[in-house]
Amino acid sequence: MRFHHYGVNIRNLEQSTAFYQELLNLEIETRFSFMEEKIVFLSSGDFRLELIETEEDENILHFCFEVTDLQVVMSRLDKMKKIEGPYLLHNGWQTAFYEGPNREIIEFLQTTSTV
Repeated sequence: MRFHHYGVNIRNLEQSTAFYQELLNLEIETRFSFMEEKIVFLSSGDFRLELIETEEDENILHFCFEVTDLQVVMSRLDKMKKIEGPYLLHNGWQTAFYEGPNREIIEFLQTTSTV
Protein backbone atom coordinates (compact mmCIF):
# COMPACT_ATOMS: atom_id res chain seq x y z
CA MET A 1 0.00 0.00 0.00
CA ARG A 2 1.23 3.48 -0.81
CA PHE A 3 -0.19 6.98 -0.71
CA HIS A 4 -1.85 7.99 -4.00
CA HIS A 5 -3.52 11.42 -3.66
CA TYR A 6 -5.35 14.06 -1.64
CA GLY A 7 -8.85 14.92 -2.83
CA VAL A 8 -10.85 18.08 -2.24
CA ASN A 9 -14.36 19.13 -3.22
CA ILE A 10 -14.43 22.57 -4.81
CA ARG A 11 -17.13 24.81 -6.31
CA ASN A 12 -15.45 25.94 -9.56
CA LEU A 13 -13.26 23.37 -11.30
CA GLU A 14 -11.69 25.68 -13.88
CA GLN A 15 -10.88 28.40 -11.35
CA SER A 16 -9.36 25.91 -8.88
CA THR A 17 -7.40 24.11 -11.61
CA ALA A 18 -5.87 27.39 -12.79
CA PHE A 19 -5.12 28.44 -9.18
CA TYR A 20 -3.16 25.25 -8.36
CA GLN A 21 -1.41 25.27 -11.73
CA GLU A 22 -0.22 28.84 -11.15
CA LEU A 23 0.45 28.60 -7.40
CA LEU A 24 2.13 25.18 -7.24
CA ASN A 25 3.10 24.63 -10.88
CA LEU A 26 0.98 21.45 -10.98
CA GLU A 27 0.16 19.91 -14.34
CA ILE A 28 -3.10 18.30 -15.42
CA GLU A 29 -2.61 14.53 -15.30
CA THR A 30 -6.16 13.55 -16.28
CA ARG A 31 -9.65 15.02 -16.52
CA PHE A 32 -12.93 13.07 -16.54
CA SER A 33 -16.54 12.91 -15.31
CA PHE A 34 -17.85 10.25 -12.96
CA MET A 35 -21.37 10.01 -11.55
CA GLU A 36 -22.16 13.58 -12.69
CA GLU A 37 -19.01 14.97 -11.01
CA LYS A 38 -16.28 16.71 -12.99
CA ILE A 39 -12.83 15.64 -11.77
CA VAL A 40 -9.29 16.81 -12.49
CA PHE A 41 -6.09 15.18 -11.23
CA LEU A 42 -3.16 17.59 -10.97
CA SER A 43 0.35 16.32 -10.31
CA SER A 44 3.98 17.15 -9.81
CA GLY A 45 6.37 14.24 -9.40
CA ASP A 46 4.78 11.78 -6.96
CA PHE A 47 2.31 14.36 -5.57
CA ARG A 48 -1.31 14.25 -6.81
CA LEU A 49 -4.22 16.53 -6.02
CA GLU A 50 -7.75 15.50 -7.04
CA LEU A 51 -10.23 18.35 -7.56
CA ILE A 52 -13.91 17.35 -7.54
CA GLU A 53 -16.44 19.97 -8.63
CA THR A 54 -19.56 20.03 -6.44
CA GLU A 55 -22.45 22.34 -5.66
CA GLU A 56 -22.25 21.52 -1.93
CA ASP A 57 -21.09 24.26 0.44
CA GLU A 58 -18.94 22.12 2.70
CA ASN A 59 -15.27 21.53 1.92
CA ILE A 60 -14.88 17.78 2.03
CA LEU A 61 -11.37 16.33 1.94
CA HIS A 62 -10.22 12.75 1.55
CA PHE A 63 -6.94 10.93 1.25
CA CYS A 64 -6.29 7.89 -0.90
CA PHE A 65 -4.10 4.82 -0.62
CA GLU A 66 -3.20 2.77 -3.69
CA VAL A 67 -3.56 -0.97 -3.06
CA THR A 68 -2.70 -4.03 -5.14
CA ASP A 69 -6.00 -5.88 -4.52
CA LEU A 70 -9.06 -3.85 -3.52
CA GLN A 71 -11.17 -6.93 -2.70
CA VAL A 72 -8.58 -8.21 -0.21
CA VAL A 73 -8.39 -4.79 1.46
CA MET A 74 -12.19 -4.51 1.60
CA SER A 75 -12.43 -7.91 3.28
CA ARG A 76 -10.13 -6.63 6.06
CA LEU A 77 -12.23 -3.47 6.51
CA ASP A 78 -15.51 -5.21 7.35
CA LYS A 79 -15.75 -3.41 10.73
CA MET A 80 -15.27 0.03 9.17
CA LYS A 81 -18.23 1.94 7.74
CA LYS A 82 -18.20 1.82 3.94
CA ILE A 83 -19.34 5.16 2.52
CA GLU A 84 -19.58 4.13 -1.14
CA GLY A 85 -18.23 1.78 -3.76
CA PRO A 86 -16.63 -0.26 -4.99
CA TYR A 87 -16.71 1.48 -8.34
CA LEU A 88 -15.04 0.62 -11.62
CA LEU A 89 -13.75 3.82 -13.25
CA HIS A 90 -13.48 4.50 -17.00
CA ASN A 91 -9.72 3.86 -16.94
CA GLY A 92 -10.03 0.44 -15.28
CA TRP A 93 -9.26 1.62 -11.76
CA GLN A 94 -11.38 0.27 -8.91
CA THR A 95 -12.15 2.39 -5.84
CA ALA A 96 -14.05 2.31 -2.54
CA PHE A 97 -14.49 4.90 0.22
CA TYR A 98 -14.58 4.22 3.97
CA GLU A 99 -15.06 6.27 7.10
CA GLY A 100 -12.16 6.28 9.56
CA PRO A 101 -12.56 6.21 13.33
CA ASN A 102 -12.86 10.02 13.51
CA ARG A 103 -15.16 10.34 10.47
CA GLU A 104 -12.25 11.05 8.10
CA ILE A 105 -12.79 9.80 4.55
CA ILE A 106 -10.31 7.20 3.31
CA GLU A 107 -10.27 6.04 -0.30
CA PHE A 108 -8.66 2.77 -1.38
CA LEU A 109 -7.72 2.58 -5.06
CA GLN A 110 -6.57 -0.30 -7.21
CA THR A 111 -4.92 0.98 -10.39
CA THR A 112 -4.02 -2.38 -11.92
CA SER A 113 -5.99 -5.50 -12.78
CA THR A 114 -5.63 -8.59 -10.56
CA VAL A 115 -6.57 -10.91 -13.44
